[in-house]
Amino acid sequence: MINAWKEIVNTAENSYVKKWKKSGKRVVGYPCTFVPDEIIYAADILPYRMRGTGTTSSSIADTYFGPVICSFPKCLLQLAGEGKFNFLDGSIIVPGCDSMRRLDECWRKAADDYKGILPGFFHYFGVPHKVTDYSLKWSYEEAKKLKKKLEEHFGVTITDQTLKGAISVYNESRKLLIKLDKLRIKDGAIITGEDALAIIMASAAMPRDEYNQMLRKTLSQLEAKKETIKDRKRLMLVGSANDDLEFMKVIEDCGAVIVADTMCFGSRSYSDLVEEDGDPLFALTKRYLNHAYCPRMFGYYKERLKYIMDRAKEAKVDGVILQNIRFCDLHGSENGIFERDLEKEGIPCMRMEREYGPLVESGRVKMRIDAFLERIS
Repeated sequence: MINAWKEIVNTAENSYVKKWKKSGKRVVGYPCTFVPDEIIYAADILPYRMRGTGTTSSSIADTYFGPVICSFPKCLLQLAGEGKFNFLDGSIIVPGCDSMRRLDECWRKAADDYKGILPGFFHYFGVPHKVTDYSLKWSYEEAKKLKKKLEEHFGVTITDQTLKGAISVYNESRKLLIKLDKLRIKDGAIITGEDALAIIMASAAMPRDEYNQMLRKTLSQLEAKKETIKDRKRLMLVGSANDDLEFMKVIEDCGAVIVADTMCFGSRSYSDLVEEDGDPLFALTKRYLNHAYCPRMFGYYKERLKYIMDRAKEAKVDGVILQNIRFCDLHGSENGIFERDLEKEGIPCMRMEREYGPLVESGRVKMRIDAFLERIS
């Protein structure tokens, strides 16, 4: 079953996307967890989280972004320039950080030179950096604007009923994934961090109804599993976007098992539910804007630290790896403070700066992990 999950996430246009497209339906991509998937899914459009899977060069991206910038949006632009995202009928760009904000203008500019790479629907979805009464109101207007633009461009109608249906489906996913987290942190680990990440990432690369059905089956298999992972150090992975299964494997091959995380491709993307009463669009706005576990949100350091500490203690980890993509100011600076405060609480930490995607330096990563595991032994 795990191989089926890995097959889904290791290919950009996977079999589920192809099947969806073959049935005449549309796919809209986005790069950040602050996009409310439910609005897209309520329009019978597949929300698809774009990743840098399969990037082997940065020649196109370097032209528009330059070298001194996060490699995640660069990989996305590279794939777009190569036509690897041409299966998308639309894309929604979010100011998750300044580098991600620039993906909007760089993609538009690259489309002047590489014809046909800009999807027909290309929308900039603004997200405030703090939660107040006025920012919630402004964000609600952004959500209404996104809904209207989707309806106008694709000729669909998104009703309160379809929104509530989508919210219910996505809340079920979140509950199932929280259940997966509970299985991961058992005293005898029954699944590796690499395999768990594949399951989690597939949620944003296939229809959610089918995903929930497949995940329920996997959870049943895991609950019945007798064999456990023994004699490995229990680690927690914290920091910026990581969708690289090979990166997880390198860490775990050193003699560890990743039993918990607080990454945006991981647990913090499903840690809270959407309220299912009242105005569904407002409920979505409130849930996504209050998603304060990302360091882009101003004024929530103490809450983020508590979240990490609570998960670390619950999972009984031996150490925490604080990783960030090179040139990521948000996670890079905050990881330094996390290290200070977590070490004060007796939780061993290791900070690691790395490149995103195919540029991960496996040898250097292995050497750092070996040294960290030796330290906490």
